[in-house]
Amino acid sequence: MDFLKYLADLPILIVICVFILSTIYCYTKYYQTGKNLQTLIGFMQHFKRNDLNFRFKEIDSWMTQNPYVSAIWTEFKNTLVFSESVALKTEGKDYKYQDISSTVQNVQTTSDPLYYFNEESLVTSKFNFKMIQTIPTILTGFGPLFTFLNIAIAFGKIDFSTQEKTIASVSNFMTSMQTAALVSVVAVGSSLIYLLIERSLYNKMCKAPLVHIQEIMGNLFATISAEKFLYELLRESKLQNNSSANMITEIPNQFKAQFNAAMATNLVPYLENLIFGLNQMNKQLKESLKDRKATDVVDELF
Repeated sequence: MDFLKYLADLPILIVICVFILSTIYCYTKYYQTGKNLQTLIGFMQHFKRNDLNFRFKEIDSWMTQNPYVSAIWTEFKNTLVFSESVALKTEGKDYKYQDISSTVQNVQTTSDPLYYFNEESLVTSKFNFKMIQTIPTILTGFGPLFTFLNIAIAFGKIDFSTQEKTIASVSNFMTSMQTAALVSVVAVGSSLIYLLIERSLYNKMCKAPLVHIQEIMGNLFATISAEKFLYELLRESKLQNNSSANMITEIPNQFKAQFNAAMATNLVPYLENLIFGLNQMNKQLKESLKDRKATDVVDELF
């Protein structure tokens, strides 16, 4: 009964009410945050790195429509590098696709995913985390506050006018001192209990899902520095320029070789046939002149 009497004291009731309300608020916020994190895990864990090129639109649509991660995803999407390809025409007038960079495969990011999907962006920024962290300090501060307040009130009630009033006031003073000490005990005890509950709930409902999300995002999106990607593009560009320069240099030689081959294949046999025909005509002309005992005017000229 004495314990219930002490609990009915206003300062102790204030400390207990603050402790209960703070614990309920902490649990509610951590539960909502953990539920959103579990929803994100349930969606992202079905994807693999090799599927990103084909299913990226699915991820982008879901992330954009989810208000919990839409802002974070918009910032993170600007750092992604896709495996782009260009269409090249072959000798048979068919098209083939070639990657721009041989080192960029699937979908990569130029920044660490943990920079965006971190504790602040996914957990602490979704509610008043600083207030939750301040509750133990507030509960502890209630202890000396109400203790000195009870002491001040108790000193003000001491009456030394008569012996009976002195004994009664001193008795009330001792009771007030006991209540004041109990307020400090309740305040410090509630602060420690709240701190234990808050840390347990945070690690279970928020920290563990957050670590899982960071592992999923790290496994899905490989990190490549922007400088390395630009260097690869520069290297590929230099290789293509060198190939084009070599091709332009070889064009005259190839043209000469093709021209000689065409001459040897087409024109030389034609000229040989022409010379052979002229020789045959000359032979026939000589024979006809010989039969007629005439002089070959062509022979006399040459």
